[in-house]
Amino acid sequence: MNIYHIWCDLKPGVGDLTFTEKLARYLGHLKEQGLIEGYRLTRRKLGLAPAGLGEFHLMIEVRGLAQLDTAFDHVAGRREPVEGFHFGVNALVTNATFALYRDFPDPVRHAGEEKF
Repeated sequence: MNIYHIWCDLKPGVGDLTFTEKLARYLGHLKEQGLIEGYRLTRRKLGLAPAGLGEFHLMIEVRGLAQLDTAFDHVAGRREPVEGFHFGVNALVTNATFALYRDFPDPVRHAGEEKF
């Protein structure tokens, strides 16, 4: 599984539950379309996080880079209804930081013949 991570803060005046509702509509749409496997939203607790990471941490799970690329293409098409869902979330956040990680060790990993 590949996990697309997003850390962000909310823009001033944005309610946390408004954000979560709009995020659920957007990512629920992507999941219904088979473009992502699932997602999870967490919120920083007690101010504990490295400097520069946002208050909210979103993890989007995809089977592989092909599925992620298909999801990106779908959103980049800028067609309704996904355009409205994406804008509905994107307009609420600031200071977004992105990362892509994978489960490790990879399921295809073979041990014993490594050259490094």
